[in-house]
Amino acid sequence: MAKQGKKYIEAAKLIDRSKEYEPKEAIALTKKAAYAKFDETVEMHLWMGLDQKKADQQVRGVALLPNGLGKKTRILVFAQGEAARIAQEAGADHVGGDELVKKIEEGWLDFDVAIATPDIMSRIARLGRILGKRGLMPNPKSGTVVAPDVLASAIKDARKGRVEFRLDKTSVIHVPVGKVSFEGEKLLENVTALADALVRAKPAGAKGQYIKSAYVCSTHGPSVKVDVSFLLSMKTE
Repeated sequence: MAKQGKKYIEAAKLIDRSKEYEPKEAIALTKKAAYAKFDETVEMHLWMGLDQKKADQQVRGVALLPNGLGKKTRILVFAQGEAARIAQEAGADHVGGDELVKKIEEGWLDFDVAIATPDIMSRIARLGRILGKRGLMPNPKSGTVVAPDVLASAIKDARKGRVEFRLDKTSVIHVPVGKVSFEGEKLLENVTALADALVRAKPAGAKGQYIKSAYVCSTHGPSVKVDVSFLLSMKTE
């Protein structure tokens, strides 16, 4: 195990490792313990009581963070005809079809979210090997393949602070929820939105304790254990 630096060790002294903190207090400690010179990302890490090998225990969903992630989300939309016009009017950063496919195949990836209409999916299918491993491939399950009549709202949601979450091979979910520079209340609102989305996404095959443990931390800072029962009780208004 790598030796921790002096700044990390000092920051870790602020946290009682034997305690589970209510989300509000955990966020305050995370902000206080952040020591990097840049504006660190605040992250949630959740160990789920699910078996990632079983199809009926998979978790994948989207949380709309009311206060965003502290950066502009660059949105690409694969669309044609009337849908392309809707996407442009809704403020998408890049809109197109075959020309965007070719550009991506040549190595261009200057976007954070990709959305597509169903009619164009067959033409972008070959991008799966490029976009899939980066979590950028449009997918109906993640709400990024949408009909033209809801395209504008999908773009609006992506601009707000749309984050995807999914169970990894170790049964853990990792999700960014904002920046250290955010006010504590704004981070708490984002965490609440994530907790609400996780509860809504609970799979039918889930048995026993849904979330075994949860931690919040900054990019380089020490983790703070969160009271899971309190976290599960949080709901957006």
